[in-house]
Amino acid sequence: MIHDITADFEKAICDYTGAPYCVCVDNESNALFMALTFEGVEGVRITIPSHTYPSVPCEILLAGGKVEFEPSPQVLTGEYQLKPTRVWDSALRFTADMYRAGQFQCLSFTGQWKILKTVKGGAILTDSYEAYLWFKRYRFSGRRECSYLNDNFDMIGKNFYMPHILASIGLQQITGFYNLDGTKKEMPDISLPYPDLSQFEIYQ
Repeated sequence: MIHDITADFEKAICDYTGAPYCVCVDNESNALFMALTFEGVEGVRITIPSHTYPSVPCEILLAGGKVEFEPSPQVLTGEYQLKPTRVWDSALRFTADMYRAGQFQCLSFTGQWKILKTVKGGAILTDSYEAYLWFKRYRFSGRRECSYLNDNFDMIGKNFYMPHILASIGLQQITGFYNLDGTKKEMPDISLPYPDLSQFEIYQ
């Protein structure tokens, strides 16, 4: 079963970001894949910045979509939408009340440059209860949160869930995103340089 600490971390993320629901996973790449799969992007042309992290076009292609690059600055800041979907690459943003209603914002906690660092990990913010339930099962090999000896297997999924050890790191860190009076701190977006992926034939 999903550990209570992971559920506690998800609630803490909701409280800070303003999202009704949060589903933590092992990394943001898999969060993007899950969100795109839920959206049903088979054959859809999805536009992203030409300068971005390589896993973004990979997840679009793996979910059955087609990649279309739009010219962009080499330095990427904050978050951007994978148009025309409701999916956002929010790897470089983590701040108070950041949730956009009706959207799937995919967060990254992996690597030294992220605002909240759990060594490895990611999450999806959503206000869709239907999507929330689907994401929870999909990340857990399609299983319900019960013993596999008692489950009624009726869904194919992946092993994408966040281990409770990583969630415990996140729970410790997220307390630092509040002031002493309990108000939320506003965190600045990260800016990072990325290669121009439109030059690589593999993503076409």
